[in-house]
Amino acid sequence: MRYLNFPLFLCVLCLFSCEKSEKRASVSVSFAASASGQSKDGRLLLMLSTNDEREPRFQINAGLNTQLIFGMDVEGMQPGQPIVFDETIFGFPYESLTDIPAGDYNVQALLHTYETFNLSTGHTVKLPMDNGEGQQWNRSPGNLYSTPFKISVGEKGIKNIEVVMDQVIPPISAPEDTEWIKHITIKSEKLSKFWGRDMYLGAHILLPKGFEEHPEAKYPLMIFHGHFPSNFGGFRTTPPDPNLEPDYSTRFNVEGYNIIQQQEAYDFYKRWNEPDFPRFLIIEIQHPTPYYDDSYAVNSASQGPYGDAITYELIPHIEKQFRGIGEGWSRFLYGGSTGGWEALAVQVKYPEDYNGCFAACPDPIDFRAYCLTNIYEDENAYYYKSEHKPFEVPGHRDYLGHTDISVKNYNHLELVLGTKSRSGQQWDIWEATYSPQGQDGYPQRLWDKMSGEINPEVAEYWKENYDLRYILERDWNQLGEKLKGKIHIYCGDMDNYYLNNAVYLMEDFLENTTDPYYDGEVDYGDRAEHCWNGDQENPNHISRLRYNSMYVPKIMARIEKSAPKGADLTSWRYR
Repeated sequence: MRYLNFPLFLCVLCLFSCEKSEKRASVSVSFAASASGQSKDGRLLLMLSTNDEREPRFQINAGLNTQLIFGMDVEGMQPGQPIVFDETIFGFPYESLTDIPAGDYNVQALLHTYETFNLSTGHTVKLPMDNGEGQQWNRSPGNLYSTPFKISVGEKGIKNIEVVMDQVIPPISAPEDTEWIKHITIKSEKLSKFWGRDMYLGAHILLPKGFEEHPEAKYPLMIFHGHFPSNFGGFRTTPPDPNLEPDYSTRFNVEGYNIIQQQEAYDFYKRWNEPDFPRFLIIEIQHPTPYYDDSYAVNSASQGPYGDAITYELIPHIEKQFRGIGEGWSRFLYGGSTGGWEALAVQVKYPEDYNGCFAACPDPIDFRAYCLTNIYEDENAYYYKSEHKPFEVPGHRDYLGHTDISVKNYNHLELVLGTKSRSGQQWDIWEATYSPQGQDGYPQRLWDKMSGEINPEVAEYWKENYDLRYILERDWNQLGEKLKGKIHIYCGDMDNYYLNNAVYLMEDFLENTTDPYYDGEVDYGDRAEHCWNGDQENPNHISRLRYNSMYVPKIMARIEKSAPKGADLTSWRYR
């Protein structure tokens, strides 16, 4: 046995411990009475950045270029009251302020303010209300923030830094109506009852050519689902701005992508006016919730009856005001990513209220492939099972398979941005939508946010209520005939978020079920990344700009095949 020289060992240990213990962190954050004279609840965020190009609040993400962020919940924070960030406050990508390397940083603080909701379930929760920005914490009107300034982090940490939030993010102006695009907002009685306060739904409506000249016409409805739209996108009545400075799209490796986008929008306007183009109403829905930039368009325990509110309140209101036909055979759903999941989920949940869905790159539609996790069999979402070699589950890749983010990265950033599924980000909204409501009124966690350990009871609830492949298989004897010819799914086989894996499983069910056969379509783009939507002729950076027109021929074929006897097939086909 080898013996240590204990006096020398203890001396070295003491020196090491003393040196480590001297590294401390202390950043004091307060807000000025000039910014707000009232106490505040919310998520207090402290950010540091080595990049001078933008404010730190606009440089936080889960990718390789992220800057630093730390967060804590505050309740009843008073003007002038200092709140101290020390080494115990959790952060991303460094877990502690004491982990930050020495150097010069821009520092900034922001308070993402919460509102108190008294839910119809009897729970009281505190959440960030959307203020017209689509649940973006770094630019939500009413949030308090500070002007960035330089600090130096030394070898012994951060000490005696004071940050004062004296700025308030201003309100956002609502878009104005034009000849072609109208905007509506309605109070939802269903949602207002659930949330215990007035809640609203909105939409941007693109009118068909000749809308005013043909008062006798009633129109089919195309419903585009997706993230919060500030206005109707992809429609432009003038050619591209000749003075527009070309930008570069790193995602698509394309120069001048902003000019391409404007040209595509103008081309759609011209196509919309051609004599042979069918006359439709197209709408983009605004349905942000206190958890995300949209509700996922279904009823849920923690967000309330958004599915019913959209289908039975908003859609009929739009059809009445803008002369929609107002029958299930005349309504069609489409969208990509979140919107792809919504289009398919709404079609499944309301099979006779809509006549077809075109779901591109949908969020996981089979939770055996919840990205790269099987929530029913895997024990942990962050690490592959191994006795001796921990290996993190990837969360993002490019078309060649290069990975840059893990599932753990995404979730730990969310945990910094907000506890109790309040980050306003992707994994948290899936919980807010799919999970049962906990005893505290917030969504139950599918997995422990720190460790990734999966809760099988919550997974079972997800399965029974929101696993679309499972629901179709379980209920096909009731749903099959109602959904025949209505399901169309498209996905790139190198989807950045591995969403194609769930599509494969869905296709296995659909193609091998013959009683009845689903009579729809599932298609894949070779080496195509996220948001491939079924266009086999054009690259993804072009096809993703053509959602509003590319499904029209398939919709027309569906109408001709399925419209009931005596249906209006002529009043809206004028030239």
